[in-house]
Amino acid sequence: MLKSKPMNEGSQDVTIISNGVKVEGKISSDSSMRIDGTIQGDINCQQNVTIGEHGDVNGKVNGQSITIGGKVQGSVNAKQKLILESKAQLKGDVFTKILVVEAGANFDGKSNMVGAGESTSSTQPKP
Repeated sequence: MLKSKPMNEGSQDVTIISNGVKVEGKISSDSSMRIDGTIQGDINCQQNVTIGEHGDVNGKVNGQSITIGGKVQGSVNAKQKLILESKAQLKGDVFTKILVVEAGANFDGKSNMVGAGESTSSTQPKP
């Protein structure tokens, strides 16, 4: 398991997995991440995650705001916002407050807009 921690509280560190790099296993980071390589495993990030055009992830992705420009096969949990760029290919379920899908993006799965609008229990008629 890879772990990344910023040097101090106000740090703007970004963990980068470059194009051509392959990682197998879980990745955990307290700082933001950019992935342009291949990941076989789950990503758990406390900040933002960007998966570049050449990025390829096979596993769950968790983060604050997530931007996908490459390929992801697995569920995505963005606490704030998920952006699927025009060349994105996502096969998996999505959990987020805000979902942005650009023209040309390919999304195969279910979306759950967590925290958006009223919950289903409040919209059901009362007995």
